[in-house]
Amino acid sequence: MATPAPIPGVGPQRPSLSLRLKAAMIMGATGILSKAFLYGLNRVEVNGLSRFLDILDSRKDPAKRERGLLTVSNHVSVLDDPVVWGILPFRYIIDPSNLRWTLGAADICFANKLFSNFFTHGQVLPCHRLKHSPYGGPFQPAITQALGLLSKPSFASSTNLPFSRPPPNSDGTSDGQLQHHPAYYTTTGRDLHPSPLSYPLHRRYSWVHVFPEGCVHQHSGCDLRYFKWGLARLILESDPVPDVLPMFIDGTQHAMPEDRGFPRFLPRIGKTVRVTFGEVLDYEATFGDLKRRWDRLVVRERERERLASRGGNPTYHDTTLPPTLRNGPEAQEIRIQVALRMRDEILKLRRSLGRYPDPEPSFGLAETWREDGGIEAKRYKSRVDGSDIGQD
Repeated sequence: MATPAPIPGVGPQRPSLSLRLKAAMIMGATGILSKAFLYGLNRVEVNGLSRFLDILDSRKDPAKRERGLLTVSNHVSVLDDPVVWGILPFRYIIDPSNLRWTLGAADICFANKLFSNFFTHGQVLPCHRLKHSPYGGPFQPAITQALGLLSKPSFASSTNLPFSRPPPNSDGTSDGQLQHHPAYYTTTGRDLHPSPLSYPLHRRYSWVHVFPEGCVHQHSGCDLRYFKWGLARLILESDPVPDVLPMFIDGTQHAMPEDRGFPRFLPRIGKTVRVTFGEVLDYEATFGDLKRRWDRLVVRERERERLASRGGNPTYHDTTLPPTLRNGPEAQEIRIQVALRMRDEILKLRRSLGRYPDPEPSFGLAETWREDGGIEAKRYKSRVDGSDIGQD
């Protein structure tokens, strides 16, 4: 593992040239292959791209960014990321400092050292799915790292997660001196990952993309499942609030259908892929009332905890988030409403294209999908809507 970065504020504020070159090579090569696949072997229709590129242009210099960028979309295929980003012009796909960070399945993308290195340099954070791992859920370290990427640099100093062991030396041994080092974080107590928050100025107010359905959902009419609560944390707890932009994807499910036969590992060609970018949402109009409710709840809980700890100063991120802010009725209700409103914004994009049936309102509720809860398979046909579900 590489030598840990200096603690923020003490040493360099951006990755070494070697790390930057690795990221540029991996993301650039992936982007070029994605572009070749989309435009060379399929048909592509993109709406709102010039508007989105204007946003990226305004964010090119990290020092001039004023807030993070959170893009949110439906998830219809394993190809959605990274292939969809092949629609970006070449000059964007070779600039990792202005490209997306996203969450990837830890049991797949980080299954071994080779994959781990590839996806780490590809700006992917290891995320555990609660259905398949006890380490999953909206309070896992990947969400904390994403919050840090979206927030002002000082957030990095408040996210020192406990480590079960220090990073190893180059010979595989450990000297025990780097526990709690902010350059690393663990997701299980046994793994270890370099933290993107180690370089807070270089990654200042980054772009994070999420698929809050939490799985591939291939519905015949491109309807959406409910959105998971990790999304609500990113919208409510980023500091300052991020620019939130909805996206809608269609067509990649035909290039990589979940029920495909042999050769399963090869995508199908000759399909039409459609990507629609919305506009940056008016945060106040969309989430303002819920944000104020959340802030009041945090202040109330902070005061209660302060009194209980006799003047202590508890923090409110990830593993230290108090029970009331994790699972309290009001906290849960606020997150549900944030997720529903974000889902509605993507459905508006879907509706604007004029080619899809009306959505089913009940699909936005987690309880609707409990019928699928006992299914252990990573690929299955939903009992709720007959869609093909993929979680691998």
